[in-house]
Amino acid sequence: MTFNSLGLSAPLLKAIAAQGYDTPSPIQEKAIPAVLAGHDVMAAAQTGTGKTAGFTLPILELLSKGKRAPANEVRTLILTPTRELAAQVGESVATYGKHMSLSSAVVFGGVKINPQMMKLRRGVDILVATPGRLMDLHSQNAVKFTNLEILVLDEADRMLDMGFIHDITKIIALLPRRRQNLMFSATFSDEIRKLAKGLVKNPIEISVSPRNAAAPTVTQWVCPVDKKQKAPLLTKLIKDGDWSQALVFTKTKHGANKLTKHLESQGIVASAIHGNKSQGARTKALAGFKAGEIRILVATDIAARGLDIEQLPHVVNFDLPNVPEDYVHRIGRTGRAGATGEAISFVSAEEVDLLSDIERLTQKILPRKEIEGFEPEQTVKETTLNRPVRATKPRKPLNSQTNMTDNTRHNNNSSNTKRRAVYGQGPKPGNKLKRGGQNQTHSAGGNKDQASSGNRKSETGTGEGSTRPSSKGASPYAGARKTSSTSTGRNRPSGGNSNRGSGRSRSN
Repeated sequence: MTFNSLGLSAPLLKAIAAQGYDTPSPIQEKAIPAVLAGHDVMAAAQTGTGKTAGFTLPILELLSKGKRAPANEVRTLILTPTRELAAQVGESVATYGKHMSLSSAVVFGGVKINPQMMKLRRGVDILVATPGRLMDLHSQNAVKFTNLEILVLDEADRMLDMGFIHDITKIIALLPRRRQNLMFSATFSDEIRKLAKGLVKNPIEISVSPRNAAAPTVTQWVCPVDKKQKAPLLTKLIKDGDWSQALVFTKTKHGANKLTKHLESQGIVASAIHGNKSQGARTKALAGFKAGEIRILVATDIAARGLDIEQLPHVVNFDLPNVPEDYVHRIGRTGRAGATGEAISFVSAEEVDLLSDIERLTQKILPRKEIEGFEPEQTVKETTLNRPVRATKPRKPLNSQTNMTDNTRHNNNSSNTKRRAVYGQGPKPGNKLKRGGQNQTHSAGGNKDQASSGNRKSETGTGEGSTRPSSKGASPYAGARKTSSTSTGRNRPSGGNSNRGSGRSRSN
């Protein structure tokens, strides 16, 4: 089958050919005709299989036959969980729609909101957005949905993991009831299906890859090593193997910074990307890595989804993820579009249970290889597929104490004052009280408007959400939290240009 047989117009076929693609991937082969026919679609496919092009191509085809979007209106809304993924999808829309007279925009947090408002003022046919920034824009009457025709939830499973369910529910309530709905996800868990019940109508379900399966083109192996020896071991592998590039995953932002400094001290050009980095720094690091200027990119799980790096040869799990599904998304950064890749996991004695969870999920015992000079002093126990399943700890809601709004803090402070009064303690010295006895303690930069809407999670591009920054410049990355793909198919659109940009917006 070729793209010519899928019902796409000449401008789209020209754009596809310019990217060097001629054969649709399995997800594209099934999804494109279904979307063109106007059906609601639920599609499960790993990132890297071309699912972005699977919905952008038919959407462009459908929109080309209608009227342009009026001022402040959008015709298609594509929701993504992270800034990086939003930029990638936006690049895909621009790449495939370059021979069409359709307009598009990408909005997310971390950058100024005014330029985004100015672009929306003219109306856009396709809007790619993260939930938090979209809600901000709607609250300021910068975007309306009266003429919305199509809604897309991309990486729906990750959006639920990141705690965006409430924002998504609010957004859906604002949309016209008559619309086409598309859900694309790596998996369809029970939670995803619950969300789908109130969203899609008589959907066509598409699944083209086994759940939690890694691409067959990725060579996976485990390297037992003591925790303190992980950094020197990584240095040895990079130098001895003369690695051109590698994406290295750490569990924490602090760990990413520490490892980056170690690599740089060894003469290896490296950069870190995580939720505490400014959007400008993250964009610069990604651009440098894609251009080959940065040899090693050290990331938290923010980079596990939404990164499309052509011919990435190595992925290293410096730390194993707490959530076994994130392992599949991590190693899915290599072996994309039919290319080969290598995924190496450093495993210390205390990570055996995490390794076992991953192996049971993938139903595969990963081969082990010790590196001479780095044999672990603490034994890394052998694993089996039939050990009892450990209960997975639920992800903490993003609305943790560190992300409380000013009103919440104020109320808590007031409650504490009352409790002290009951027990005869009174307010502590130095706690100034306003007239009327209200506690004056507030977070920096807080204001009434922010307090009313500060519960919203922000997409830091990582899944590392935080409350929205205040007008006085509070960091958009305070209280950040972790986020997180596989590929198949040769010579197929992966969703756009490999040199995807990553511009973004406000605190979302």
